[in-house]
Amino acid sequence: MANLFTISRLPLLFIYVGILYFGNATLQLWAALLILIVIVMDTIDGVIARTRDEVTLMGSVLDIATDRTLEVILWVVFAHLHIIPIIIPLIIIIRGITVDAVRSVGMSKGLPPFEQLRSKVSKMLVSTQFMRGLYGTVKTIAFVTLTLYVALLNMESTWSAPIYTVALIFSWSSVALSLARGLPVLIEGYGLLTSPDNP
Repeated sequence: MANLFTISRLPLLFIYVGILYFGNATLQLWAALLILIVIVMDTIDGVIARTRDEVTLMGSVLDIATDRTLEVILWVVFAHLHIIPIIIPLIIIIRGITVDAVRSVGMSKGLPPFEQLRSKVSKMLVSTQFMRGLYGTVKTIAFVTLTLYVALLNMESTWSAPIYTVALIFSWSSVALSLARGLPVLIEGYGLLTSPDNP
C-alpha cells in the first residue's frame, strides 16, 4: 500500500505540470494546493510504511527515486517557463548526480548513505531531522509560491511581483541548502574514493 501511495504521486505531478502549461489562471491557483498535496504525500507514505510494517528496500528506492524525479521535473519546468534561471535546475541536477555517485561507492562497501558520514557537522547538515525538515519546507514554499506566481501573473494581479520575490528567495535558499547538505557527502566521500581497497 505504501509503495502504491508513493507511485501515485507521479500521475498527480504530471496533472500539475499540465495545468501549469495549459490551464487557466483559476486552475493554476488550485495547482498550488495540488503540488502541496503531492509533496506532503511524501511524509504520508513513510507513515503508512512504518504503521503497516511495510518498510522495505524497494519502498526506500521508490521513495528516493520519486522524490528526486519530482524535484528535478519541477525545477526544469519552472526554468522552461522562464520563471527561474536555468542555473537552478543545473545546480540541483549536478549536485544530485555527484552525491549519488559518491554514495554508491560507500553503499558498495556495505555503508548506508547516512552512515558514510563521520564528523558531527556533516551528520548535522545531512542526516538530522531538523535539516531534512528545513530543506523540505523551503523547497515546498518555493514550489507553492512559484505556482502562485504563474497564476497571479496570468490574472495580471498586483500581487504577482511580491509573490515572485518570495518565490525567488526560497528557490535560491533551496539551492543553498542543497549544496550545504551535499558538500559534506562529497568531502567525506573523497576518503572512500581514495582508500587503498578501491581500484
